[in-house]
Amino acid sequence: MRKLSTLLLLAVSLVTRAAPPVDAPPLPLAELKAGSKGQVWTVFRGTEPEAFDVIVTGVLQNALGPGKSLIVCELTDPRVQSMGAVAGMSGSPLYIEGRMAGALSYQIQRFETVRHAGFTPVADLDDVKARLAPGLASTTGSPRVGPLDPAYEPLQPVFSLGGLSPAVADLFAPHFRTLGLSVTALGGSLQSATGGAAATAGPRPVPGGAVAVALTTGDITLAGTGTVSSVQGERVTAFGHPLLGLGEVELPMCSAEILTILPSQMQSMKISNTGTVIGTISQDRLSAVSGVLGAGPRMIDVTIRVRPVKGPGRDLNFAVLRHPQLTPTITAAGLTQAILGSNDHGFSQGFRVRSEIIFSATDQLRYSTVHAGPQGFMQGLVEFIAGLSSNLQNPYERTFPAKVSFTVEPLAENPTVVIEQFRLSRSQAAPGERVQATVSWRNWQGAAEREVIDLPVDPAWSGRQLEVVLAPGRVLDELTGRPRLIAAAELRSFEAYLAALRDDRPADGVCLAIVQRSALFSDQTAGTPEIPGSIERIARGADDARYRRRDAVVPLWERHLLPGRLVNTVIRRPLTVLE
Repeated sequence: MRKLSTLLLLAVSLVTRAAPPVDAPPLPLAELKAGSKGQVWTVFRGTEPEAFDVIVTGVLQNALGPGKSLIVCELTDPRVQSMGAVAGMSGSPLYIEGRMAGALSYQIQRFETVRHAGFTPVADLDDVKARLAPGLASTTGSPRVGPLDPAYEPLQPVFSLGGLSPAVADLFAPHFRTLGLSVTALGGSLQSATGGAAATAGPRPVPGGAVAVALTTGDITLAGTGTVSSVQGERVTAFGHPLLGLGEVELPMCSAEILTILPSQMQSMKISNTGTVIGTISQDRLSAVSGVLGAGPRMIDVTIRVRPVKGPGRDLNFAVLRHPQLTPTITAAGLTQAILGSNDHGFSQGFRVRSEIIFSATDQLRYSTVHAGPQGFMQGLVEFIAGLSSNLQNPYERTFPAKVSFTVEPLAENPTVVIEQFRLSRSQAAPGERVQATVSWRNWQGAAEREVIDLPVDPAWSGRQLEVVLAPGRVLDELTGRPRLIAAAELRSFEAYLAALRDDRPADGVCLAIVQRSALFSDQTAGTPEIPGSIERIARGADDARYRRRDAVVPLWERHLLPGRLVNTVIRRPLTVLE
């Protein structure tokens, strides 16, 4: 009798682990009947899909919009009934009498005593698959934020991070949530540390198998794991709901390995390792994500070189998606990992970050920032991401950088200084006379220092009311009418955009400038003071977005002081030039 029971269990196990049917025609929604028994295929552990049983409850007509219905099934399998639909099961195909009817995609309630789940009908999956375009588009859509409805919501893929320490992941959690990403640091990666996006040999996906869609690959990975719904030739459809709702995309399709399922009354989830790149996801739609097997998509290669005080340097290499909002945040997370997430010493006093953004051999941006240790970097993180965003975005051409690199170098001492005194030797001067400016400051240890600068008094300034300004470069940029973020309408070409970004004043130290108040008329961010009103009216009538009038100051003379230091002081002193 014991042998018979063992044989029966073995037979059940073999049936359960058999491959899902793939040749039968799909089951249309009109033929679906309440009470029908079905099987859903997904990976519980490892890489092999297994089936669990469900019973069709019915169809919620137009539940997700006109013509977008939702199949509701009761989860009768004991393994699933106890924990409900699991994040990571998204896309698990539903078969009824050997025919595919839909894909698991929606969680229904959370605390019901009998577990149910929603399934996207197979026709909606096919609609997304049919949108696969011969040419892949750049990722430019806006991430979807928030659940669709409190009663039923998509099984949002949990984006697992690999290569980031829990502290860095926690620091970036609010930034990721703002972008619509539900991120956990409980994830891993099977990828080699190359940072590239080229496809490597990997397992061919099967319906019910695990699949990951990555936002970054290499030493640092960020990927959402779900389940394959169907494979037809080289075309793969998965998830049964949107990843982020970006529309046409270019995202790496990766293999995945499921470690286990973590049950929860709120939201059960799979934890997984992201595997090698096996293709490209090109559609991220309401009903599914879809793509083709083969080479990975175009990505932005990121290299971070860390040069500690002691010990050998180290590099982080990864590739990140091309997206105006997601790319800067993910790239900044990688840089933060290099600074905070290691055992290196020497950054506590302060460090410099040298950045290089390469669009082509001739179109490049280089800039340098100084930070007063890791805490100072974290305090200025939002501003750093905003600056990186303005440098990476390109509102004029469908072009993203080919490569971004950072070099992190320790400083010998804390760069923070406090300005104690700024005074002029006189507030009135005749043309040709000498005016001296004295700047006194204390460094981070309180040691006093000073510098005396001779200011010119040009005869051309005769009879003018001027100001002498001591301010950080970014503040003087704003005072002179330069916007913090350049609107696309103000420029006319990608080359002009890069040229405007290169004109930023240094991010470190402080600028000493003699300025005059003026009404500034700008053309593509280049300002001209006090032009005739007739010319301004003609220009703005032709293109009001391009030509702007701002109340600003015009620098007549300036000098950069205290390079490599951090100064937050803004001081203005009047200077009258006598006739």
